[in-house]
Amino acid sequence: MLQSLRPAVVMLALFTLLLGLAYPLAVTGVAQIAFPDQAGGSLIRDAGGRVVGSALIGQPFAEARYLHPRPSAAGDGYDASASSGSNLGPLNPDLAERVKTEADALRGEAGGAAIPADAVTTSASGLDPDVSPAYARLQAARVARARGVPVQEVQAVIDANTRGALFGFIGQPRVNVLLTNRALDAKVPSRLLSSAPSSVPAA
Repeated sequence: MLQSLRPAVVMLALFTLLLGLAYPLAVTGVAQIAFPDQAGGSLIRDAGGRVVGSALIGQPFAEARYLHPRPSAAGDGYDASASSGSNLGPLNPDLAERVKTEADALRGEAGGAAIPADAVTTSASGLDPDVSPAYARLQAARVARARGVPVQEVQAVIDANTRGALFGFIGQPRVNVLLTNRALDAKVPSRLLSSAPSSVPAA
């Protein structure tokens, strides 16, 4: 009996050490060396070193002077502990009503332009940090009015923070909301709220 069990116990211990300890440590070490920023969570810090968010995790922005992210169904919105989509089917009346309500609210901002899908639909995670360039451009006029600056200044920051598809063909062009809002605070300070503290500290 012992002779039959010994090989199984030895193999269990060997593969536990190899796959449960050595391999994860090796992958973690390579990641920390080759991609330290991504391995550390792509954290964004202010000038004082305080973490203000992650480039990979969406967060809410409600002020008119900032780009707003796409809607979130994660908990009460952007709750990383409850990451989820709405799980509502395309024919669900609750989804149709919510999309209609949000689209109606955006029509004045759109100025007749088409409303992008990501402006009124949630992502699968509820934590999407990016919006489409079309949705970012749709918000440029509102952001410019709130900051008291020409819309061209806001659009220039959006354009500078627009990233294309990975390797030119993977994914879609995107605008990171947190990074763009920080760039707006740094490059297009609000002339109407110059004395108000920013909720997104500029670098």
